[in-house]
Amino acid sequence: MMRKKSSAQKTIRDIRRATRRHYSAEEKTRIVLEGLRGETTIADFDS
Repeated sequence: MMRKKSSAQKTIRDIRRATRRHYSAEEKTRIVLEGLRGETTIADFDS
């Protein structure tokens, strides 16, 4: 039974990893600068 649970957890982890957003270096810099300026919060970029 532990095997099924770990297999399910691995599947969920793999899906999350595959669907994670990928930002270019330019996008990361822009996001951080906007956050520092107070134009938007870093959390706003999560969605």
